[in-house]
Amino acid sequence: MNPALTQFGERMSRLTGVRAIMKDIIETLRSGKGKDFINLSAGNPVILPEVEQLWRDCTEQLLSSPEYGEVVCRYGSSQGYQPFIDVIVEDFNSRYGLNLTDRNVLITPGSQSIYFYAANAFGGYTTEGKLKKVVLPLSPDYTGYGGVSLIPEAVFSYQPALDIDEANHYFKYRPDFSQLTIDETTGCVVFSRPCNPSGNVLTEEEVKKIAALAAPFEVPVFIDSAYAPPFPALNFTEMKPVFGENIIHCISLSKAGLPGERLGIAIGDESTIQVLEAFQTNMCIHSPRYGQAIAARAIGSGALSEIATEVIRPYYQQKFTVVETALNQAMPNNLPWFLHRGEGAIFAWMWFKDLPMTDWELYQQLKEVGLIVVPGSSFFPGLQGEWSHKNQCLRISLTATDEEITEGMKRLATVVEQVYKHSIVGV
Repeated sequence: MNPALTQFGERMSRLTGVRAIMKDIIETLRSGKGKDFINLSAGNPVILPEVEQLWRDCTEQLLSSPEYGEVVCRYGSSQGYQPFIDVIVEDFNSRYGLNLTDRNVLITPGSQSIYFYAANAFGGYTTEGKLKKVVLPLSPDYTGYGGVSLIPEAVFSYQPALDIDEANHYFKYRPDFSQLTIDETTGCVVFSRPCNPSGNVLTEEEVKKIAALAAPFEVPVFIDSAYAPPFPALNFTEMKPVFGENIIHCISLSKAGLPGERLGIAIGDESTIQVLEAFQTNMCIHSPRYGQAIAARAIGSGALSEIATEVIRPYYQQKFTVVETALNQAMPNNLPWFLHRGEGAIFAWMWFKDLPMTDWELYQQLKEVGLIVVPGSSFFPGLQGEWSHKNQCLRISLTATDEEITEGMKRLATVVEQVYKHSIVGV
């Protein structure tokens, strides 16, 4: 059977970004039986024993409580499970000195659903036929933003400024405010902090400047805080969430040990939350309640924020140190390779300036020596115009063992050195 698809059907049935690459990676692993592959592509968080035990304990508490039947055996409010919403309100009010009420919170099936709701509620064509853009103020950013809009031309991202430390092989992205435009054609703004893939953390001043640019046009700013404090607190540099009248703070508990439960939280202006809630009602009635019920226990007790800072953050921060050390030992100092400063998240991001081939071709060569990473060009959704930098980057996962990461960086160094050497010989 091959039914005809609508424009939206065509759009949403395609694999986009890293999901398309993961298909190739799965096929590579299946066809390379017996080959010693080091897989540094995964975005799946490591199952840390202390984190798993926390969720087991919370599950046992739920199972033994009279609340269980109400949680699992009944429909609920589209806004979310009330005890969970109450815990979020209490935690954020006490932690950050806010004045939230339960009307400022929406629980969704994963944070990606928030951006889907937002991109299509505020981005796309108006009833008058005018295009409202979904603006990504800094590229690269989360590859999933490329697939959230039913109107692909609505997604619009900006090339960043680069701070480069050539002597030490580091660099950092910054918003280029001389180029960034937020005006009456903007429907909403979306960015991640800390950033997947680069680990970049926009400063508080940069965030406030973006929000200030959006405020006169009543444009909501969605901050994807899937790696931010208070949980999972995967920030390796000092940072705190930024709140404001037009800011929607978006949380995911995936990297806090619940990726399978698809649990997202939007915190912000009541009128914007109501729009997102209505969208969710039409789409899926409400998000699953089991994850909300156990998360309410983990957050309300303070256990989740404690494990985030004492277990989850140190684990990945140490992995980034392994990457840094291995690269400094293995990569030739005379080559133009740069590691993005590790400010958060669960990935390392590399840029090879003037790379003599594309990131996809480098990815293929690395597979030949048994190393799998992710080509960087998938992380520039909505970027306007050509930019060579887009095809010169790789994302490296921090979820492997220390030994695998160290060996992987050695293999990367060997291949990259040969690539640049052959280019010079060819000239």
